[in-house]
Order: sequence, then C-alpha cells, then structure tokens
Amino acid sequence: MSKERCTILRCLIALSLVACSFSAVARDDARVRARDLGVAPGIFAPGTHNAITDVAGVRVGQVTLKEGDTVRTGVTAILPHPGNVYRSRVPAALHVGNGFGKFIGSTQVNELGELETPILLTCTLCVWKAADAMADWMLAQPDMQQVRSLNVVVGETNDGGLNDIRARPVTADAVRHALESAKEGAVQEGSVGAGTGTVAFGWKGGIGTSSRRLPASLGGWTVGVLVQSNFGGVLQVSGAPVGRELDRYAFQNAVALQADDRHGLADDRGDGSIIIVIATDAPLSDRNLRRLASRGMMGLGRTGSSASNGSGDYVLAFSTAESVRRTFDAPRLETSELANEQTSAVFQASVDAVEEAIYNSLFMATTVSGNGETVEAIPLDRLREILRRHGITPPAK
Repeated sequence: MSKERCTILRCLIALSLVACSFSAVARDDARVRARDLGVAPGIFAPGTHNAITDVAGVRVGQVTLKEGDTVRTGVTAILPHPGNVYRSRVPAALHVGNGFGKFIGSTQVNELGELETPILLTCTLCVWKAADAMADWMLAQPDMQQVRSLNVVVGETNDGGLNDIRARPVTADAVRHALESAKEGAVQEGSVGAGTGTVAFGWKGGIGTSSRRLPASLGGWTVGVLVQSNFGGVLQVSGAPVGRELDRYAFQNAVALQADDRHGLADDRGDGSIIIVIATDAPLSDRNLRRLASRGMMGLGRTGSSASNGSGDYVLAFSTAESVRRTFDAPRLETSELANEQTSAVFQASVDAVEEAIYNSLFMATTVSGNGETVEAIPLDRLREILRRHGITPPAK
C-alpha cells in the first residue's frame, strides 16, 4: 500500500474513532455540557445548538489524529461562510491578551481588517504544515488561478505533553479533510480535533463552543464562540472555587510551602495557551470587531485564568453580515455597520459565550493517555457536589 493511501487510511480510522468515542462519551462517561450542570453564564439565551455554528453560514470541521501510543493531536477548521473566503472576505480583528504563541497571518488580519481564508487550529509545531496545506487547498479552489498572495490564518496551542509534538504529525490530508468536512449544526467538543491533546487547569481540556442570541429589541444578532483550551490558573465555575476545592490549581505547591515557611521546587504556573474565535452576524467593522475580540479576555478571566507569562492568549473575531462583506476586487466598498452605541449587548453576549465555551471544553473532555502521560478529565461527580454547595444545580427536567 502506498504511503499516501496509508496516510488517508490513518485519517479515516482516526475520524471513525472520534465518532465512536463521541458516542461512548455520551453513553458511558456521562460527559455533559455546562448547562446540564446548571452553569449558564449571563442573561441571554443560546442559539439552537449553543455553538459557533448558530451564526448562519459558519461551519466547523475537525480531524482527530490518534496513532499508536504517541500521537494525540488534530485539526479544527472554522469556515466563515459557504463561499470562497478569498473572493468574499469578512471583516475581522485579532486581540492578543498575551503573545506567547504562533498565530500565522495575524499581522495582515489586523492591518487590513479582514479574513481571506478559513481559520485553522492545531498544535504548536504543526502550524506551518497546516498553513502550507491550507494554502494548497485554497489555491486549488475555483477562480484562484491568478492569486499570487494568500494570508492563511492558523492558531495553535502546545499539546506536547500528551502528543509527540516533535513528530509534527499533522498531515496535508488531515487539513484538507477538516476543511472539506466542515458543516453546520452541532459541534463535537472536548478531546477532539485541535483539542485532542490539550490540558486546562490541570485537567483534560479541548474544544468547546457556545452561542448567544440577542432579543429582537437589541438587534436579534447571534454571537458564537469556539475555543481551544490549553491554559491554567485557578479554576472557578460561575464564581464557585472549583480549583481550590478539587485541590488542583496553579502555584499550589508554592502556597503550601509558604504556609509551612519552607522552600521547595517550583510548580505549575498556569502556563499554556488558549485560542478564542468569536463569530457574529452583527454588522461590525473591523474596528468594532477589535473591541469585541478584547472582551474575550473578560470571559477567559471569569474562569480563573491570569494570562500567565507562558500562555498564548489570542482572540479572533469576525462578522459574517452581508452588509460589511468585502469583495476582493471591488474598487469601492459601501458598507452599513452597527453604530458604536449599539454594540454593548454584542459585547455582553460574547463575554458570556466565551466563559461557557471554556467550561464546555473542560466538561466534555475525556481522560486521554498518550506520549507516556495521562491527563484525567475533570470529575463531574465531585464538580456537581461543589456546584451544589454554591447554589448551582442542574435544571429541572
């Protein structure tokens, strides 16, 4: 069998494993989303799927790579709309909370204020391979024959604990499959795609998503969020000190040693990274999308992150509204955007959706072993007890 066919076969097997494991999670491990535990940040209702895909036209595709005992990584693709993003660009902006990371394409996004490719998320040492593969894929699309410049957008977090990251296992086939399989509707969460090998707050992290739909009186806009969580801190859930009560949090050993007036080895400092992607159908300019992206850090902070020195914290926001869409070769743009005074509800929705998406990435993640390590999923039974003590209970059925 050829090397190319072997690679394709491995990807297909991995995808089958994802589908099987997703069913197993629901059946055996009883992993649940935040709302099933009574955790529903904010005041606005979620969209139909409580996912980034509730923003009409946004699609998500994921490939999970699990090979032997060492490879635990993957790719997550976010497509802003069904058309050619290069030809029909969406306004966008990136906010850097802490820049310890590799975000390919970020400077041009902020310079021109637009996306011209889908967004890929993957592992740190695979960003260049993913970018190269997406460039090939984009250049092969219809009406791209004369394109000589392309700003591919790829973000990452470091899954080098559970994944043999130095092997750089993400393939062009995996990237193409993530892009071509992207769809609307429910989004798989937890230990899948780019979140396969990630860790958050000392527990298994991963992919999480959430959305908010504003009332008609506030414009009726939808805000959707997807995160790749791989960071640390002192976990709190709707204000409940979960990290402290589960006895797992950043600087834990240092705090204990200080209490005993002793010195010892340094411990977890909350390092890691998170990529936050915010989509909305509210007609926002890239200037107001930059303001929207900065609010993502507020949702991150609510969960207990302090954006530590070694954490790459990036928030990318884009608008799918037709009234702000940018045709590639248009000599002049005529747009109709939301006024500054009308953005506050969109900001509120994004903060709440970011917070919930992070919780979903944790609560839906399963225990993963790889590369000689095992990272446990956060224990939901103990989490329920903590939340109950703090007045947070599951909704009545």
